[in-house]
Amino acid sequence: MRETPRPRETSADSGPGLPQHRPGRAFAHAGADGSGTPHRSDGRPPHTPRGARRTDPAGHPGTTPPVPGWPAPFVSGVLGLLAVLFALITWQVAVEGPLLRLDERVGARLFERGPAALTQLFSDLGGMPVALPVLVCVLGYALWRRALGLAVCAALTMAAVPALVIPLKVATARQGPLTEAVNYYPSGHTATAAVAYGASALVLLALPRPAWLRGASWPRTWMTPVAAILLTTATGIGLVLHGYHWPLDVLASWCLGPLVLAPLGWVSCRSRRRSSSRTPSC
Repeated sequence: MRETPRPRETSADSGPGLPQHRPGRAFAHAGADGSGTPHRSDGRPPHTPRGARRTDPAGHPGTTPPVPGWPAPFVSGVLGLLAVLFALITWQVAVEGPLLRLDERVGARLFERGPAALTQLFSDLGGMPVALPVLVCVLGYALWRRALGLAVCAALTMAAVPALVIPLKVATARQGPLTEAVNYYPSGHTATAAVAYGASALVLLALPRPAWLRGASWPRTWMTPVAAILLTTATGIGLVLHGYHWPLDVLASWCLGPLVLAPLGWVSCRSRRRSSSRTPSC
């Protein structure tokens, strides 16, 4: 008896079995040369190391995760708000407006409050003998890590502080509290602290983590900015409580600091993205 040939099964009636790769998807069964070697439709080998994958700014699956940070519109909005507030305070100081008189009443209630030794210590955090050596050490570390461009940008950012603050002091000629001396607006100590500690944090964030610290669990991405903010805040509080500056002098420098640091922040972000794309993810 002659056997009837069994018809070939199609993929629709094959029933349960091993999954088959479909052409036109991520994989194709044969290459362009017809060798039959599996390959990806985007030209990459089947198993691309994670560190060699292309970086997608949107962070889609299969790419190197983007460097964490605030969205650009949010940062631009905050900087714009700080610029408007700084301009408003400067205008009120220049014309001796109602905001200036309110500032003097508030300051008179805050002066010489708290332990004098502690407020003096906080005030000294913004002095050049304290804040500048911190930045110099960070810049030396950046040069040792061969980040010359980043170090130069941070140094120029620090140099911008006296270039901006001194003309404002002379133009406004505001009299200081508890003294007859003038040129107290804005606070130079607060601006120095904001830029010196802020620039140090931005430089450290931009540099790749040393090999011996890559396994550390402590989150450097938020510790250094928080430390810079705390040191700058403590400086301003100490200056007001000790009677060295009016509150608006300090508030204006708190607004000015991020504006001066904005170009360095952009450079730091770009350096972090380049370092992240070169370093394999864990």
